[in-house]
Formats: sequence, structure tokens, C-alpha cells
Amino acid sequence: MDAQQFRECGRAVIDMLADYYDNIRNRNVLPSVEPGYLIKSAPESAPEQPEEWESVLKDFCETVMPGLTHWQSPQFHAYYPTGGSYASTIGSLLCDGIAVMGFTWIASPACTELEVVTMNWLGKLLGLPKEFLNCSAGPGGGIIQGSASEATLVGLLAAKDKMIRRLLENDPDLDEDLIKTKFVAYTSDQCNSSVEKAGVLGSMKMRLLKTDQNCKLRGETLRKAFEEDKAQGLIPCYVIANVGTTGTCAYDPLYELGPVCKEENVWLHVDAAYAGAACVCPEYRHILKGVEYADSFDVNVHKWLLVNFDCSAMWVKDSYDLINAFDVQRIYLDDVKSEVIVPDYRHWQMPLGRRFRALKLWTVLKMYGAEGLRTHIRNHITLAQHFAKLVRADERFVVEPEPTMGLVCFRLKNGDKLTKQLLENLTAKKEVFMVACTYRSRYVIRFVICSRFTTKEDIEVSWNIIIKEVNRLVCPTQIKSKSQSISSIDFETVTISEKSK
Repeated sequence: MDAQQFRECGRAVIDMLADYYDNIRNRNVLPSVEPGYLIKSAPESAPEQPEEWESVLKDFCETVMPGLTHWQSPQFHAYYPTGGSYASTIGSLLCDGIAVMGFTWIASPACTELEVVTMNWLGKLLGLPKEFLNCSAGPGGGIIQGSASEATLVGLLAAKDKMIRRLLENDPDLDEDLIKTKFVAYTSDQCNSSVEKAGVLGSMKMRLLKTDQNCKLRGETLRKAFEEDKAQGLIPCYVIANVGTTGTCAYDPLYELGPVCKEENVWLHVDAAYAGAACVCPEYRHILKGVEYADSFDVNVHKWLLVNFDCSAMWVKDSYDLINAFDVQRIYLDDVKSEVIVPDYRHWQMPLGRRFRALKLWTVLKMYGAEGLRTHIRNHITLAQHFAKLVRADERFVVEPEPTMGLVCFRLKNGDKLTKQLLENLTAKKEVFMVACTYRSRYVIRFVICSRFTTKEDIEVSWNIIIKEVNRLVCPTQIKSKSQSISSIDFETVTISEKSK
């Protein structure tokens, strides 16, 4: 492909993507393919001769596109949002097109320094304490990691290294290898799987502590766990607090967990992957009460702030904790030598190489502005409240817990078995996509506002799809709703007697 072909292909791809988004409502959110469909149909070997770009795009449309789940569809309500915007796509195009590697400052100075700038911008928008910012007088700062999973593991490894150094200072004769086996990490039983996985990858026992009835990990529970483990000769080392759990978007009280960690010199990491983004709106910053106790803080910008994956913003109060843990020198990797303090991010992360991810954060921040991001967040929350209102108007449903941010959890009163059947039937139809979780031992369906394209009308389309399926499962004579559906009720239903969960 030469420059002229690149121009032609690039225009075609941009047009194809613009058409894709313009017409995304015409597609089922889930694909109609079976496992192995592409593996079976693809050639067994790579092509020997180069193919024309027109042929490649045609092949993409005919073989790859049919197997996609459409995450940007207004009927995608599963998991949490995955960021995407035209502004971010432009940033990604610039990043991929320039193709620099940013492992040291001299490898591409702008790659490092734009990250410093954008992480300061974002940290201020979220209202983080100044100690976390690169522009503060102290050793704190921000870095873009690949994911919240990566940030949690980076924090765990740094916490382990810091604890070892502290213990060896007090007793240089300690057996370092033996001491490592005594370290314990703590989080709630509502944590994301990636948090538990960090313990596996970092070779540290991870205790999932029981939460209260509102799915929050309380300070007294953590204190008791510390005391239990210390009595057995173990060493509390790392705590992961959740600000927006995966299942119900519950918030652990940082103002309770923080003082407990401070008393024991235990590293506190805050996983605010989804909900933390809402703090660009001042009215939601109360969820971070107590964040000043944290040693590290992370929010997935690629979830709710319109930046394409991967872009996870991590801030630390003391960057030397990362540098001490990850600094490995080579003659061909010179650190920055300057009176101006500029980070060498290779010491702040696990890999050596790094993409110019700050470009897409930069293009989004500039093209949307702070107000544009706040409008996006507030709109999603308003849409979630509208959906909750629709569900509550039908007496066959229960909304619980109380809707949080862009998430609404609901279930049928008739029991868990029928609620599960409802979700399975909806998934099979592929018109709307949601997933489940448990709340107080009950099976509930999660409905999340995910797409930036979602409107009030789209919410009502999704609700009508849901209600149509409910009417097939529950006899209309059982209905005592104030508002059964946005459209007329479907009377061709099947009665199912359901007394158990």
C-alpha cells in the first residue's frame, strides 16, 4: 500500500465507520453466529500474495462484521460502557499513524509530556487531592495504564515492595522470601474478578471480606480481618476499595477504610473504574469522601469518558513507590536528566514499551471540553432514572438496590427462576443485551446505559422489548400495573406458576 492507496482506503474506512454508527439501530445488538464460525470459514494459512485493500474491506464486512457484538448500540445494556467517540478515534488514528514508542523521554518527548499534561487536566476535573497530581510540589503523579486490572496489579506489586523495604529497615536479617509468603491483600466480596486475579498474578493471598446489606465493605470488618491475620503471624499489606462495584455499583466508604489502613501502614488502592468518571460532575464527588487516605487511585477513562480502550488513568501519591519497585537500568535506557521534573514512565508500569495513549485522551478533552463530558455523564444518569421509572410503574417488578449512576437492577416478583428465564429469552432474541448479578442472594438483571447514542426513545424501545417478553411469561390477569408498557399489552401469553426462587 502506497500513500495514495492509504488515502483512498482511509477515506473508505472513515465513511464505513460513519455509516455504521448512523445505522447502528438497524442491527441486532448480538450476532447470530455459533462458536467457531470464523475459525471454520477462514483460510488455514495467511495469503501468499498481497490483496487489494478493497478486497480486505469486503472480507471484513462479510466475515468479521457478522460476528460482532455491537457495544455502541443503544440496545447494549450489559456490563458497563466501553468508551468511544469520533474525537477518540481521531486520537487513536494519530497515535497509530505516528507509531512512536514512549518508553523513555528521549524516545518521544511529547509522548511523555502530553501524558503529564492530560493526567493533570483530568485529575483536576475529578477533584482529586493535589498530592496525586504531577503539578504538585510532592512526588505524586498520574500515568495511563492499560486497564484497571493492570493498575490494581501495579499497586499490589508496589505495595509488596514497599512493605519489604520497611520491614528490612527494621530488621535487616529477615528472610525476604519467607516474609513475602505472609503478606495478605484485602477487598470486598463484591470486587471485580480482576482484583482477585491481581492476587494470583502477584502471589499474594487475597481475602474477599463480607460486605454489609448494601454491598459495602465497612471499616470495622477490615479492622477485624487485620487483627485475625496478625494473630496468625500474617502481615496486612494491600487493600483494594471499590468505588462502584461491578454488580450493583456500590461504594465502599473510603472514610472508614482509609484510617484503618493508615494505622497499619497498609497501602490503600481505590478501584473507581466506572463510577469515578462521574466525579467530573461536582455533585457526585461525595462518593470519594476519604480519598485523601489512598495511596493510589484508578478510573477507566475508556468506560464512561468517551475514550476508546485502552486508557486507564492511575494516580499515586508517591511515584517513588513505583520507581523503587520497577526500576531496572540498561545502558541504552537513559533517564531524564533535567532541572524540570519529568517522569520516565517505564518505571511506573509493568511493560517497557508504551503507546501514545495520551493523544486520544487529549483529543477528547479538547473536542468535548469539561462541560461536554459532564453533559454526557448527566444524560446517562437521567436516562437510567427514566428506565427505573418505567420498571417501577409495573407492579410485576422490583427495582433493587436503589439505582446508581447509569445502572438499574431489577427482578420479577415471581421469583429468581422466572427472572433468569426472562433474561435468557431476551438474550436469545438478540435485540437487547443485559447481564445478571446477585443482590442479597436474589437474582437480578442489570440494565446499564452504555452507548453515547442512547436517547429516551431508545430506552423505551428496550423497555418494550423487555415487557413483550414478560407478557409471554406472566399471564395478563396477574398484572396489576399502573403502566404495563409503552405500547399495548401482548395478550398471547403463557401462564407460569412460580412460587419458589
